[in-house]
Amino acid sequence: MTSDELPSATLLRLRQRAFLLAEVRAFFVERGHFEVQTPILSADCCVDAWIDPFAVPMGDSGTRYLQTSPEFALKRLLCAGADKVFEVARVFRQDEVGPRHNPEFTMIEWYERGTDHHVQMDAVEQLVKRLHSTAVAQGWITSSSLPSFSRLSYEQAFQQSVGLSPFTASLQELAAAALRTTHVLPAGIEHDRDGLLNLLLAEQVEPFLQKLGGVFVYDYPASQAALAKIRGGDAPVAERFELYLNRIEICNGYHELTEPAELQQRMQQQNAKRLAAGKPAIPVESRLLQAMTMHPLPDCAGVALGFDRLAMWCLGLTSIQEIIAFPFDRA
Repeated sequence: MTSDELPSATLLRLRQRAFLLAEVRAFFVERGHFEVQTPILSADCCVDAWIDPFAVPMGDSGTRYLQTSPEFALKRLLCAGADKVFEVARVFRQDEVGPRHNPEFTMIEWYERGTDHHVQMDAVEQLVKRLHSTAVAQGWITSSSLPSFSRLSYEQAFQQSVGLSPFTASLQELAAAALRTTHVLPAGIEHDRDGLLNLLLAEQVEPFLQKLGGVFVYDYPASQAALAKIRGGDAPVAERFELYLNRIEICNGYHELTEPAELQQRMQQQNAKRLAAGKPAIPVESRLLQAMTMHPLPDCAGVALGFDRLAMWCLGLTSIQEIIAFPFDRA
């Protein structure tokens, strides 16, 4: 019988976590953001084919969802006229348990009017450096060396690690490249371009990125836009980025989609993928769509950052259980 009545993290780690979180808040206040609190339980929910929310039956009120991200509510605030907002949010995602995952975790999410994903990469880099410097100054970590931060487009990352362009390589070329490290391909993936790209990203690109320290990967294929703007051209790209620190994905940032009709269409596409995978659909109609239709969402960029993972990295930890008090198996 295991003992699980006490926290998995030490009190020292929890104090360090609190100190880092205070630094996060100070960082955004100094940049002119104001902190908000939005509903954890809502009728609206981000629609994503690969992220499963917890649905809560509410009797005559219908189904509500524990939020996987505060994105919809924060964007409604921008529609109301806010220019810089951030939230320290508790968010929930099903089936995410492991050294880097917990079904309930802390997300720092922020939006800034009149900026794009490149501006927000600068902001993320400044925040990470500040928290790392805090850990060093407090004597929590012995190494004071901060990894260099580089920026690679999605295409550059693939060219330098796989030797192929993710935009022009054929399905056959992508499958052949994947077989160099994966001796048996998952069934049906040879006809799924994004599936092959994601497999190559995990098996070949991310190990390459690990050697570079801190790496921003930006301008993803348009088919992976999620809720980011798509920039046209010979090879259209989604204006979004991810930060990797020692192969750990820390955040996602978007130059945000602002057209309500396009948002609705993308959510419908995500639901189609959910249904094809045997998952329940998530309601597409939302108060965000209403807000964007009646009070247009301004040009803006936003970032969703996993605070627990960033704190782990700052303190040199390997498991999320070392930085949260009561993980899923002790909650």
